Amino acid sequence: MADELARSFGAAAGRYEAGRPEYPFEAVAWMLEPMADGARRVADVGAGTGKLTRALVAAAEAEVVAIDPDPAMLAALREAVPGVPTFVGTAEELPLPDASVDAVVLGQAWHWVEPVAASAEIGRAVRPGGVLGLIWNLRDERVDWVRRLTDIMHGSNAEIMLAAGDPVVAEPFGALAQERWEWSRPMTRELLHRMAASRSAVITADDAEKARIRREMDALFDELGLHGDDVIEVPYVTRAFRAVRD
Repeated sequence: MADELARSFGAAAGRYEAGRPEYPFEAVAWMLEPMADGARRVADVGAGTGKLTRALVAAAEAEVVAIDPDPAMLAALREAVPGVPTFVGTAEELPLPDASVDAVVLGQAWHWVEPVAASAEIGRAVRPGGVLGLIWNLRDERVDWVRRLTDIMHGSNAEIMLAAGDPVVAEPFGALAQERWEWSRPMTRELLHRMAASRSAVITADDAEKARIRREMDALFDELGLHGDDVIEVPYVTRAFRAVRD
């Protein structure tokens, strides 16, 4: 079931691109800080439609390659971030030569991988002293209406994993460092619906469950007075982690 969910996003690539937030530039730059001077090759694994890829291009001024198991997501990425080479693959089976990149990063993706196998495979592809970076954008559920929204949609695999503790990273990577950033994103009612529709559990839900989610979201938005082109600030917390290869 986890594999089915992980590979479900291609069917909703357009909703994913519209509904999911960008990553804060500062968080992406922080993940890459330990890269050696002159290091210039970064692989974005689980790249999806390129939400993190475009930030990497800006933050790293590097040669970026994008890897994802879903060809439909990579097709959307090529439209969103022209010129970035794309390859089908996973964190456990990377289409990269040994010691060929200076960093591997995963945005909204480590919760889909087997961490020991993925750490070993990424360690094969990353040069000694290279970086593994993990990043998630999470809605800030300390806000009551945001918590109610999550209850309607149900928690995602990422939210469940991070609520239980920090992500697991194994050899050949050292200890994880972490930072967090708080910010907000203005969203309309329709954009919030697209965000919900881009979640794997919703993509794979039956029609009755999809209808329930939409109905209960609409009731919440009515209560909030969110109509038409009105916007509401959706609070986010970005959590980023980095580890250096031994």
